[in-house]
Amino acid sequence: MESKTIHGMLAPSDCALAVIDYQPAMFSGVHSHDRTSIVQNIQILGKAAKLFKVPAILSTVAAESFSGEMISEITDIFPGQAPIDRTSINAWLDPHFKAAIKKTGRNKIVLTGLWTEACVLFPTLDLLRAGYEVYVPTDACGDISVEAHERAVQRLVQAGAVPMTSLQFLFELQQDWARGATYEGCMEILKAHSPYGIEVRFVKEFLGGHGEGTKLRRAA
Repeated sequence: MESKTIHGMLAPSDCALAVIDYQPAMFSGVHSHDRTSIVQNIQILGKAAKLFKVPAILSTVAAESFSGEMISEITDIFPGQAPIDRTSINAWLDPHFKAAIKKTGRNKIVLTGLWTEACVLFPTLDLLRAGYEVYVPTDACGDISVEAHERAVQRLVQAGAVPMTSLQFLFELQQDWARGATYEGCMEILKAHSPYGIEVRFVKEFLGGHGEGTKLRRAA
């Protein structure tokens, strides 16, 4: 019997993030999700990658001629990093994108984009064929309809990609709240982009959060 690949936890040292086609023309066609939720979730992914020093590749399609520039909510996270602009729907067909993926030296690629059925699905299939593991934060992706998104996710999973969520990416990189170097950064991301941010603010302000403040209050 052929053995089944078991995908382990992501770690900052073994993964890279690919962010594809978050542009006005692509957003205009999204009807599978609330667009503001997608904007929040892609910022979670980008800021998590920045916090944990995970390499990020940004890419656009026909930015000047049709689709517009990548939204500033993403590019502001990576100042000075110009997105790789393409003509191909499939980013993997672009030699500059392919070279950027290979340059990371990472075998686990977290890939997110608009739309799920094309700009996410196509490079994922080729990356899997090339021997990479691909993880797709589906709540940061979107498509022209709920059905289009769901059918694409089903096909991604059938091909061997791993579905996940944006916050799962953040939590998987953190693993333990005792990791102080990234703890505050995680809390800031939660406060800025997650509904749980209200609770985080309350706990931090009144109970002291996960740190020594909580222990001292309990001891008192």
